[in-house]
Amino acid sequence: MKNFISQLIASLILAQTTLAAEYKLLKPTYILDVEQGELIEGQEALILDDKIAAVGSHQWISDNFDLSGTNIETINLKGLTLMPGLIDAHSHILLHPYNETSWDDQVLKESRAERVARAVGHLEATLDAGFTSLRDLGSEGAGYADVGIKEALDKGVIVGPSIIVAGRAIVATGSYGPKGFDLSHTLTLGAEPADGNDLIRVVRDQIGKGADIVKVYADYRWGPDRAAQPTFSLAELKLIVETAKSSGRQVVAHSATEEGMRRAALAGVQSIEHGDAGTVETFKLMKDNNVVFCPTLAVTEANAEYAGWKKGEDEMPSSVKLKHAAMTSAIEAGVTICNGSDVGPYTHGNNLRELKLMHEYGLSIEETLQAATIVGAELMNKKDILGQVKPGYIADLIAVKGNPLEDLDVLNEISLVIQKGLVYK
Repeated sequence: MKNFISQLIASLILAQTTLAAEYKLLKPTYILDVEQGELIEGQEALILDDKIAAVGSHQWISDNFDLSGTNIETINLKGLTLMPGLIDAHSHILLHPYNETSWDDQVLKESRAERVARAVGHLEATLDAGFTSLRDLGSEGAGYADVGIKEALDKGVIVGPSIIVAGRAIVATGSYGPKGFDLSHTLTLGAEPADGNDLIRVVRDQIGKGADIVKVYADYRWGPDRAAQPTFSLAELKLIVETAKSSGRQVVAHSATEEGMRRAALAGVQSIEHGDAGTVETFKLMKDNNVVFCPTLAVTEANAEYAGWKKGEDEMPSSVKLKHAAMTSAIEAGVTICNGSDVGPYTHGNNLRELKLMHEYGLSIEETLQAATIVGAELMNKKDILGQVKPGYIADLIAVKGNPLEDLDVLNEISLVIQKGLVYK
């Protein structure tokens, strides 16, 4: 009798759960399969809570799911292409464009409250542009404000993409700014300095304070005449990686020099950001060590424009020429390339600029879209549940008019944004 009652209660609970289930049925004209690089016609996507429950024909979904009654919202996307939400793997939500306020003044003069308030708007603009996930790589002098922002997003206090954060980031003592001020003053630095064995403590401390990933500056502009030079030794970088990995976290490395990139790749970082001086040999080393390349093309062009460069009219500045050479070498070497724009120094919400530049610099449209979905999901540490329109994946989705495999400009106009199963736009 007791077993019968238990089974009856379980059945009632299951029935109530089924009746309470609130599905969303998306009916697009096409679904973009970013993995295969093709549009699929005649398929629908069923969402339950924050996951994609099914992808298939209307008949198949109807046969396998109870869609009767009031527990389903049908969203007609006729004429639209449904695709994964986009991922920017290098952002700075606590920065705003340098042609508005210099980096030094943002770090030294803007209050923490102002910077967080600005970040709320940055996140909304980013989500509105169809970017549903960000890897935010350093608070740039704002301490662990990024950790608090992430918690506010998770609680639904504010609206924006899902983010993983790096907290303060780590620099070698004496290498990072702000600089050029009277040395009798103690200034807020853009990242946390550490060296030698003390790196173990700092990595652990940053993780303990909420960093999802550890960012390290493997080189910086601290050489003679402010030339970029390596900062940490290979042994120090390996110490950082070993310490972070013991907690289940990855390390990303800022590096613009060939030697800094070489050391970071050998140390076992997850990705290298910028890579301006990378050669074919360097990128092959990265490929051999499963290190992803994050080129950050858009911020380089933005900074050149702030300095007066007029694209299409003036000769390319050396910084832009270096990026073209680096992308050519990376493509030749076959290293995995992600979409990471370094947005912040230029306008949030204009993240698409990076995708267009990656294609302009030589990456195919198919590879560019994969860089902003499948590869981005890997860097978000969600490669099996994010970045594709598949059953079991997180329901981060956008819909656009036209075929993104033929023209990236269709991503300028986002008709629908769904994040974690909720319709944002």
